[in-house]
Amino acid sequence: MIHKWFLVAILVGTFYYTIAVDTDGDPVWSYQCVNDRCVKTAISEESNPLSKAISLPACRLFCGPGTGLLWPQPTGPIEVGNELAHIDPEQVWFEWDENLRQLASLWEANKERFRNQLKKKYQGVQLKTGGRSVRIKFEVQDDSLTLNYGTDESYKLTVGPGDSGELLATITAKTFFGGRHGLETLAQFVQYDDLRSELQMVASLSVSDAPVYPHRGLALDTSRNFIDLESLRRTIDGMAMVKLNVFHWHITDSQSFPLVIKSRPTLHKYGAYSPREVYTADDVRALVQYALERGVRIIPELDAPAHVGEGWEKLGVTSCFNYQPWENYCVEPPCGQLDPTKDAVYDILEDVYREMNAMFNRSDLFHMGGDEVSIRCWNATDSIKSWMKQQEWGVQEVDFMKLWNYFQTEALRRLDSTLPAGGEKRPILMWTSKLTESPYLEQYLDKNRYLIQVWTTGNDSKVTNLLKKGYRLIISNYDALYLDCGFAGWVTDGSNWCAPYIGWQKVYNNDLMAIGGQYAKQILGGEAALWTEQSDSYTLDNRLWPRLSAHAERLWSNPRTGWQAAEARMLVHRERLVEEGIAANSLQPKWCLQNEGNCPIGGDAGRT
Repeated sequence: MIHKWFLVAILVGTFYYTIAVDTDGDPVWSYQCVNDRCVKTAISEESNPLSKAISLPACRLFCGPGTGLLWPQPTGPIEVGNELAHIDPEQVWFEWDENLRQLASLWEANKERFRNQLKKKYQGVQLKTGGRSVRIKFEVQDDSLTLNYGTDESYKLTVGPGDSGELLATITAKTFFGGRHGLETLAQFVQYDDLRSELQMVASLSVSDAPVYPHRGLALDTSRNFIDLESLRRTIDGMAMVKLNVFHWHITDSQSFPLVIKSRPTLHKYGAYSPREVYTADDVRALVQYALERGVRIIPELDAPAHVGEGWEKLGVTSCFNYQPWENYCVEPPCGQLDPTKDAVYDILEDVYREMNAMFNRSDLFHMGGDEVSIRCWNATDSIKSWMKQQEWGVQEVDFMKLWNYFQTEALRRLDSTLPAGGEKRPILMWTSKLTESPYLEQYLDKNRYLIQVWTTGNDSKVTNLLKKGYRLIISNYDALYLDCGFAGWVTDGSNWCAPYIGWQKVYNNDLMAIGGQYAKQILGGEAALWTEQSDSYTLDNRLWPRLSAHAERLWSNPRTGWQAAEARMLVHRERLVEEGIAANSLQPKWCLQNEGNCPIGGDAGRT
């Protein structure tokens, strides 16, 4: 069905949107597209006939460059036609190549996800009957499910007329991951028209798209406070919406060990907060599959040799566990580090690594942590100093760095031993630390094996040093990407250590190319991080969203404009997150959403 009133509005450069009704239920407000901005306008019989009214989402779609609703912005050409079609959500069909059998279950999962996304757009409303059917056809070349830095995640999406009056959406991609991203984009071109009680979709469309960075992620801590599985699934759903592709799971720390390791049950029995606050192997495997269906790979982290305590302490392999005053031995209570001189440490690690490999389906990356190792902690243990003297080492910093390298070398050997015979050794991620500084960096960490995750500030000279020496980096600079910053201090008065609070604007403007400079090609991407000393399942959404969406657009699109140009889209996108059941933080009064360009300081700069 072609809405003649809509085509007329296109030709005169004007659109109308109903946003409010009077006591009789009649619309009283509309929108006009004026100078690429949707402007709120009252409906009157004389000037703005009701027959011309369309939804605000439609105005966003057609007013301007055609990306007013999309998040993240596509990186390639986009063409949006001038017609919206009334569609029937019960008549949405999918086609894919049956020869790619490995993908069948993934397409089925995405089919159900897409249909559920459509239902949420009109939840609680009786839709007008009728509407065109929609056929979604996937043309994917490769059935590989490998998601790494070489994976092609590009896609092309076209929409046009199909057979018998239906709409045909064709998604062409090299891999499943690109195809899935295309479906996510298509969902954003379907909108609910509250004036006509219709679900509408763009009837003519062409989008070509591909990410700028291959590593687009979230690092989430589930050990300081336990995060339940429902919340983790909801987080992955949100990541899928904005095309993030890495869930870095910081699953254990000194405060708790919630991961069930059957061969070492002491770890979770003594280390978990309660028997209900654990993750079993079945839980992990199911979450890995859930993430895969949504284009997300899960990278496990077992932080060591520091950030260990509860659970480990009962095995007798720790140093300085819960020493007081804690500030002399670690950065937050309880303190605890593995004792590298105990052979049992490596036997335990090998068992843990083996089971983690199985439950995480041998993730192609493994994060070994390595941050915030305290020399004071090891120096407070007489047996460690005695062992070092037997090696004819001293007890200076350089000697404790030898000890640290001894641990890292043996732990890595044990991790590699859990791989199948002849299996390719995986890249290893480690946080920036004393070990990643010169001269220890060059002595101990092979740049062909280790990737370094940066958590210092973006302008830290250590970043440049790593890049100059040829290391590949993942950026998580705390001054822009630590989402726990700016709340009350929990071990001190006032605000926490990395205050102030980081707004979505600063996240959005965190330009990795500027951080890398002439070495920017060695930056594989970034991760926003949430450490959960002051977060749990009940506050998770609010801490992450929509700031994580700002991070996602930075990594997918690498926009050359600042946050001001994205603000109107961000407000629309935040509503979409809420529509999906994600309790995203509110950013402005809703008046700003309905009056585009009127809230930034000085008005909407660059528009008149």
